[in-house]
Amino acid sequence: MERLLVLVRHGQSEWNLKNLFTGWKDPDLTERGVAEARAAGGKLKDLKLTFDVAYTSALSRAQRTLALLLEELGQPDLETIRDEALNERDYGDLTGMNKDEAREKFGEEQVHVWRRSFDVPPPGGESLEMTAERVLPYYRSEILPRVIAGERVIVAAHGNSLRALIMDLEGLSPEEILKRELGTGAPIVYRLSDDGSIASVQDLKD
Repeated sequence: MERLLVLVRHGQSEWNLKNLFTGWKDPDLTERGVAEARAAGGKLKDLKLTFDVAYTSALSRAQRTLALLLEELGQPDLETIRDEALNERDYGDLTGMNKDEAREKFGEEQVHVWRRSFDVPPPGGESLEMTAERVLPYYRSEILPRVIAGERVIVAAHGNSLRALIMDLEGLSPEEILKRELGTGAPIVYRLSDDGSIASVQDLKD
Protein backbone atom coordinates (compact mmCIF):
# COMPACT_ATOMS: atom_id res chain seq x y z
CA MET A 1 0.00 0.00 0.00
CA GLU A 2 1.40 3.40 -1.01
CA ARG A 3 0.93 6.18 1.55
CA LEU A 4 1.73 9.30 -0.45
CA LEU A 5 1.73 12.90 0.80
CA VAL A 6 2.87 15.73 -1.46
CA LEU A 7 3.31 19.27 -0.15
CA VAL A 8 3.68 22.24 -2.48
CA ARG A 9 3.99 25.95 -1.74
CA HIS A 10 1.95 28.21 -4.03
CA GLY A 11 3.62 29.87 -7.00
CA GLN A 12 4.92 33.42 -6.80
CA SER A 13 2.17 35.89 -5.87
CA GLU A 14 1.86 39.58 -6.79
CA TRP A 15 2.80 40.50 -3.22
CA ASN A 16 5.80 38.14 -3.21
CA LEU A 17 7.01 40.07 -6.23
CA LYS A 18 6.49 43.40 -4.46
CA ASN A 19 8.27 42.12 -1.31
CA LEU A 20 5.19 42.69 0.86
CA PHE A 21 4.09 40.83 3.99
CA THR A 22 1.06 38.93 2.68
CA GLY A 23 -0.39 36.71 5.42
CA TRP A 24 -4.16 36.29 5.04
CA LYS A 25 -4.51 38.88 2.25
CA ASP A 26 -5.46 37.41 -1.09
CA PRO A 27 -3.32 38.57 -4.04
CA ASP A 28 -3.28 36.50 -7.21
CA LEU A 29 -0.37 34.68 -8.82
CA THR A 30 2.04 36.49 -11.13
CA GLU A 31 2.78 35.13 -14.60
CA ARG A 32 5.85 33.50 -13.07
CA GLY A 33 3.65 32.01 -10.35
CA VAL A 34 1.34 30.49 -12.96
CA ALA A 35 4.36 29.01 -14.74
CA GLU A 36 5.70 27.62 -11.43
CA ALA A 37 2.36 25.97 -10.68
CA ARG A 38 2.23 24.34 -14.11
CA ALA A 39 5.86 23.24 -13.79
CA ALA A 40 5.06 21.63 -10.42
CA GLY A 41 2.32 19.63 -12.11
CA GLY A 42 4.75 18.65 -14.83
CA LYS A 43 7.30 17.36 -12.31
CA LEU A 44 4.67 15.22 -10.62
CA LYS A 45 3.44 13.97 -13.99
CA ASP A 46 7.01 12.95 -14.87
CA LEU A 47 6.97 10.79 -11.73
CA LYS A 48 3.64 9.32 -12.89
CA LEU A 49 1.94 10.46 -9.67
CA THR A 50 -1.82 10.86 -9.39
CA PHE A 51 -3.93 11.73 -6.37
CA ASP A 52 -7.11 10.70 -4.59
CA VAL A 53 -7.77 13.98 -2.78
CA ALA A 54 -6.34 17.49 -2.51
CA TYR A 55 -6.25 19.98 0.34
CA THR A 56 -5.59 23.69 0.13
CA SER A 57 -6.11 26.89 2.09
CA ALA A 58 -8.89 29.46 1.90
CA LEU A 59 -6.59 31.78 -0.10
CA SER A 60 -6.75 32.02 -3.87
CA ARG A 61 -3.00 31.89 -4.58
CA ALA A 62 -2.84 28.39 -3.12
CA GLN A 63 -6.14 27.34 -4.69
CA ARG A 64 -5.08 28.55 -8.14
CA THR A 65 -1.68 26.87 -7.83
CA LEU A 66 -3.45 23.61 -7.05
CA ALA A 67 -5.91 24.00 -9.93
CA LEU A 68 -3.13 24.69 -12.45
CA LEU A 69 -1.08 21.79 -11.12
CA LEU A 70 -4.02 19.41 -11.35
CA GLU A 71 -4.72 20.52 -14.92
CA GLU A 72 -1.18 19.51 -15.84
CA LEU A 73 -1.73 16.14 -14.17
CA GLY A 74 -4.99 15.59 -16.04
CA GLN A 75 -6.98 15.63 -12.78
CA PRO A 76 -8.84 18.96 -12.94
CA ASP A 77 -11.90 17.57 -11.15
CA LEU A 78 -10.08 15.98 -8.20
CA GLU A 79 -11.91 16.20 -4.86
CA THR A 80 -10.51 19.38 -3.27
CA ILE A 81 -11.01 20.43 0.35
CA ARG A 82 -10.35 24.07 1.27
CA ASP A 83 -9.80 25.15 4.86
CA GLU A 84 -8.39 28.27 6.51
CA ALA A 85 -6.52 26.00 8.93
CA LEU A 86 -3.96 25.75 6.10
CA ASN A 87 -3.73 29.53 5.56
CA GLU A 88 -0.45 31.38 5.68
CA ARG A 89 0.75 32.78 8.97
CA ASP A 90 -1.11 35.99 9.85
CA TYR A 91 1.38 38.86 9.87
CA GLY A 92 -0.96 41.18 11.76
CA ASP A 93 0.07 44.85 11.61
CA LEU A 94 2.86 44.04 9.15
CA THR A 95 0.39 42.79 6.52
CA GLY A 96 0.70 44.79 3.30
CA MET A 97 3.90 46.50 4.42
CA ASN A 98 7.04 46.34 2.29
CA LYS A 99 9.66 44.29 4.14
CA ASP A 100 12.39 46.90 3.58
CA GLU A 101 10.09 49.67 4.83
CA ALA A 102 9.27 47.57 7.89
CA ARG A 103 12.99 47.30 8.67
CA GLU A 104 13.32 51.09 8.40
CA LYS A 105 10.31 51.66 10.67
CA PHE A 106 10.91 49.02 13.36
CA GLY A 107 14.60 48.25 12.97
CA GLU A 108 16.22 45.32 11.20
CA GLU A 109 16.72 43.31 14.39
CA GLN A 110 13.08 43.58 15.47
CA VAL A 111 11.74 42.60 12.05
CA HIS A 112 14.15 39.66 11.98
CA VAL A 113 12.78 38.51 15.35
CA TRP A 114 9.20 38.72 14.07
CA ARG A 115 10.04 36.86 10.86
CA ARG A 116 12.48 34.25 12.12
CA SER A 117 11.71 33.48 15.73
CA PHE A 118 9.48 30.53 16.52
CA ASP A 119 7.33 31.97 19.29
CA VAL A 120 7.37 35.79 18.93
CA PRO A 121 4.41 37.07 16.87
CA PRO A 122 4.35 40.42 15.08
CA PRO A 123 1.85 42.90 16.57
CA GLY A 124 -1.66 41.56 16.01
CA GLY A 125 -0.39 38.48 14.18
CA GLU A 126 0.78 34.90 14.59
CA SER A 127 4.13 33.35 15.40
CA LEU A 128 5.15 30.15 13.65
CA GLU A 129 4.28 28.35 16.89
CA MET A 130 0.74 29.77 16.76
CA THR A 131 0.47 28.81 13.09
CA ALA A 132 1.44 25.25 13.97
CA GLU A 133 -1.23 25.19 16.68
CA ARG A 134 -3.94 25.46 14.01
CA VAL A 135 -2.24 23.55 11.17
CA LEU A 136 -1.19 20.41 13.04
CA PRO A 137 -4.52 19.44 14.65
CA TYR A 138 -6.14 19.77 11.22
CA TYR A 139 -3.42 17.66 9.62
CA ARG A 140 -3.68 14.95 12.25
CA SER A 141 -7.47 14.76 12.23
CA GLU A 142 -8.28 15.33 8.53
CA ILE A 143 -5.27 14.65 6.30
CA LEU A 144 -3.05 12.06 7.96
CA PRO A 145 -5.80 9.43 8.44
CA ARG A 146 -6.48 9.47 4.70
CA VAL A 147 -2.78 9.02 3.92
CA ILE A 148 -2.50 6.19 6.45
CA ALA A 149 -5.53 4.54 4.82
CA GLY A 150 -3.60 4.42 1.54
CA GLU A 151 -4.94 7.50 -0.24
CA ARG A 152 -2.57 9.68 -2.25
CA VAL A 153 -2.90 13.22 -0.91
CA ILE A 154 -1.58 16.56 -2.17
CA VAL A 155 -1.56 19.74 -0.06
CA ALA A 156 -1.09 23.14 -1.73
CA ALA A 157 -0.53 25.82 0.88
CA HIS A 158 1.95 28.45 2.09
CA GLY A 159 5.51 28.85 3.30
CA ASN A 160 4.71 28.93 7.00
CA SER A 161 1.73 26.60 7.16
CA LEU A 162 3.88 24.04 5.31
CA ARG A 163 6.86 24.73 7.59
CA ALA A 164 4.64 23.82 10.54
CA LEU A 165 3.72 20.54 8.82
CA ILE A 166 7.30 19.75 7.81
CA MET A 167 8.54 20.45 11.33
CA ASP A 168 6.14 17.81 12.65
CA LEU A 169 6.71 15.31 9.83
CA GLU A 170 10.50 15.48 9.92
CA GLY A 171 10.87 15.95 13.68
CA LEU A 172 12.75 19.23 13.30
CA SER A 173 13.54 21.67 16.09
CA PRO A 174 12.28 25.28 15.98
CA GLU A 175 15.80 26.39 15.00
CA GLU A 176 16.00 23.85 12.18
CA ILE A 177 12.61 24.65 10.68
CA LEU A 178 13.25 28.39 10.70
CA LYS A 179 16.26 27.81 8.44
CA ARG A 180 14.21 25.75 5.99
CA GLU A 181 13.46 27.65 2.81
CA LEU A 182 10.57 26.42 0.67
CA GLY A 183 10.69 27.34 -2.98
CA THR A 184 7.52 28.55 -4.68
CA GLY A 185 5.97 25.78 -6.76
CA ALA A 186 8.46 23.12 -5.61
CA PRO A 187 6.72 19.87 -4.58
CA ILE A 188 8.06 17.71 -1.74
CA VAL A 189 7.06 14.05 -2.06
CA TYR A 190 6.75 12.05 1.16
CA ARG A 191 6.07 8.35 1.35
CA LEU A 192 4.89 7.45 4.83
CA SER A 193 4.94 4.31 6.93
CA ASP A 194 1.76 2.95 8.50
CA ASP A 195 2.46 4.93 11.70
CA GLY A 196 2.73 8.23 9.82
CA SER A 197 6.52 8.44 9.97
CA ILE A 198 8.57 9.13 6.84
CA ALA A 199 9.68 6.16 4.76
CA SER A 200 11.25 8.36 2.06
CA VAL A 201 11.28 11.99 0.94
CA GLN A 202 11.99 13.56 -2.44
CA ASP A 203 12.32 17.34 -2.85
CA LEU A 204 11.53 18.38 -6.42
CA LYS A 205 13.05 21.83 -6.28
CA ASP A 206 15.21 22.79 -9.27
